[in-house]
Amino acid sequence: MGGGGRAKGEGASFRGGEVCWESRVWGAVSRAGPEAGSFPSWLCMTKGKEQVSSLICPLPAPHTCLLVLLSQLKPQEEKPKGGGDRAVAQLPRVLFRPPSSLGGPRTKVSLRLMTHSTCRPLPESLETQGCGSRVGAPLQKPSAPGVFPGHWGGPRLRPTMPSRLLLAAALLSSWAQLPAEASSWWSLAMSPVQRPEMFIIGAQPVCSQLPGLSPGQRKLCQLYQEHMAYIGEGAKTGIKECQYQFRQRRWNCSTVDNTSVFGRVMQIGSREAAFTYAVSAAGVVHAVSRACREGELSTCGCSRAARPRDLPRDWLWGGCGDNVEYGYRFAKEFVDAREREKNFAKGSEEQGRVLMNLQNNEAGRRAVYKMADVACKCHGVSGSCSLKTCWLQLAEFRKVGDQLKEKYDSAAAMRITRKGKLELVNSRFNQPTPEDLVYVDSSPDYCLRNETTGSLGTQGRLCNKTSEGMDGCELMCCGRGYDQFKSVQVERCHCKFHWCCYVKCKKCTEIVDQYVCK
Repeated sequence: MGGGGRAKGEGASFRGGEVCWESRVWGAVSRAGPEAGSFPSWLCMTKGKEQVSSLICPLPAPHTCLLVLLSQLKPQEEKPKGGGDRAVAQLPRVLFRPPSSLGGPRTKVSLRLMTHSTCRPLPESLETQGCGSRVGAPLQKPSAPGVFPGHWGGPRLRPTMPSRLLLAAALLSSWAQLPAEASSWWSLAMSPVQRPEMFIIGAQPVCSQLPGLSPGQRKLCQLYQEHMAYIGEGAKTGIKECQYQFRQRRWNCSTVDNTSVFGRVMQIGSREAAFTYAVSAAGVVHAVSRACREGELSTCGCSRAARPRDLPRDWLWGGCGDNVEYGYRFAKEFVDAREREKNFAKGSEEQGRVLMNLQNNEAGRRAVYKMADVACKCHGVSGSCSLKTCWLQLAEFRKVGDQLKEKYDSAAAMRITRKGKLELVNSRFNQPTPEDLVYVDSSPDYCLRNETTGSLGTQGRLCNKTSEGMDGCELMCCGRGYDQFKSVQVERCHCKFHWCCYVKCKKCTEIVDQYVCK
């Protein structure tokens, strides 16, 4: 649910969202867009025992809104009723009992999901005033029935429940929408929560509720909870890079709307699976290494890499470099944990797939590690470079993706032996190095939709009529033909530089022909 939280004074301050509460009623605020897998726009406030509670959240479906109400239930107390809106229909509640590790009394918490019969977009006035206001501002009068401008603050609002329990409730309410079982840790990239503040020390239920983690990964989550947001960030970076690299291929790294992320297509040990495992592992190395440099993780800091021997003597080796050594080690522990927990019969196909995944994970990590290079900054009077300070810096992830794409094109076909090792299908080829990608199964047919293999097909995909490559209509559409339509494109044009110092452009429209596969 939106941003994460951190205890501050008598409230909880959120980056990207806030939590407002008083008495026995709490509301959670989020502004994450649909691309983050969360509710598009939220505004939620509460007002004391009057239980005024409102949530405006324009969803893709028209005339649909959700109201989330979190209430503490005390023994022998009448369960709180809805927000008082006659146009609200109550949905089933979700009850859970937080463990004592979260602090506070062992009380039940009720999550109430409600739908409004009418829905309107979030007004701009509320968007600018709400939930981004300074801490300590007074609770203002409602700007609409049951809707407050989003101010909350110090002594006037005193939580009767520890903020960690509130955050756990918010987490569980968001994860309640996800399928209970996930096939991979990649689902962290699709989770609504990717803020480091949401992983409070000691909040073990957070790790147990994260979808897609193996037992070993959950243990690492409990030990390194602040790392989890960056693991999700790394997975998301890897998925985006995969979609960029395969944007003109029949399989374009499409994700599905569940926690398997890529669907059944990843159950096949194909070239595409090899690239996906490699690029997602690389994303974790990249994200964790950069988080160390930025001081976001307590267990690591700037890079401690030794000074390169070829660095000129008068150049200083310092600054704060990306800690790629730590990122590599942590990514190896976390990403490989799922594979190392599996115990299949020696020489079985399942063991072959495990070895394939481990090989490709390592190839992705090494791509980031080996592409890290020395970056320098000049110091001197009037822009002179009389002195240089240098440090270790990660390569742009696009360059990592480009290299892994080359490894994909030259991936080696392997098979499992009776001794439980991978060997080349064609012994005339060179043995793959730890930096190469390998696969054990042929790729499925991506031309047509197939529920068994997970192929989504190419029907409806855009193609290039004049291209003879994979993005051309002949290859992309698999010989089925294509349809032509006209679309209007708006571009910036006639740009001029004005002193000083900005560029002013006009908007030009152009009607272009586009083609989609039948």
